[in-house]
Amino acid sequence: MTATPQFLAARCLAWLAAMVCCGCTSMKTTNTARSSTEQMLVSNAVDQALDKVDFQPFAGHAVFLDEKYVDCVDKAYVIASVQHRLLHVGARLVDKVEEAEVVVLPRAGVVGTAGSEQFLGVPEITLPGLMAIPEVRVLTRTRQVGVAKIGIVAYDTKTRTSLGEGGTTLAQSDDTNLSVLGIGPFQSGTIRSEVTRSTSGSAAFSRSRFPVQVAFSEPLPTASPAAPAAASQVEFTSAEEALAEEVPAAETAETDAPGWAQ
Repeated sequence: MTATPQFLAARCLAWLAAMVCCGCTSMKTTNTARSSTEQMLVSNAVDQALDKVDFQPFAGHAVFLDEKYVDCVDKAYVIASVQHRLLHVGARLVDKVEEAEVVVLPRAGVVGTAGSEQFLGVPEITLPGLMAIPEVRVLTRTRQVGVAKIGIVAYDTKTRTSLGEGGTTLAQSDDTNLSVLGIGPFQSGTIRSEVTRSTSGSAAFSRSRFPVQVAFSEPLPTASPAAPAAASQVEFTSAEEALAEEVPAAETAETDAPGWAQ
């Protein structure tokens, strides 16, 4: 059976109508100054970069972390992550250079994000006479990457010489979203893997759970202090009271005998 030109035209119009009527999905929704995806990309890249550094030689030593060359976005997270790894291997952090045996000097080369977007379809076309053909996206791919390049060197405070060569560590995180005819997004990338790893298996169980209702108990009554005995009153123990009762009154009376005889 041979398809007529009218049949082919009707099929093309049906496909075009289906493509135009397909929905679209917005993937960026945030109420904060920076999206959670951006923050995850930065922190994930920083963690991956520092995971490549061996801090074990500093175990048991007093370490001063000099942060004057760390100037980047999320500086606090970078510094705290280095401190965490130093404490994890058994180093002792000090607040002054004079108290340290080792000075660790990190520096930030790159800590940031970048993004790109590609789509397959028909771009919006403006025709003469204020007419426009709307944009039709068959396949849309958006990708954001986070990059962290951190350099670290350490030196002995007594000799002022370098402890090893030091070096730089570089890592990249990514978040990729794919949509087909407005259906999606289908997400992939390192931060998706991190979220899955941190919310499934043994990591999904909470160590403690707070009550869902707030309730309090009354404090215990404060015990009143015992009243002190009167200064003019003499207190006897039970043994002394029994001994006083057994002594006859005649023996306790005054006599003319000398004191030693009494």
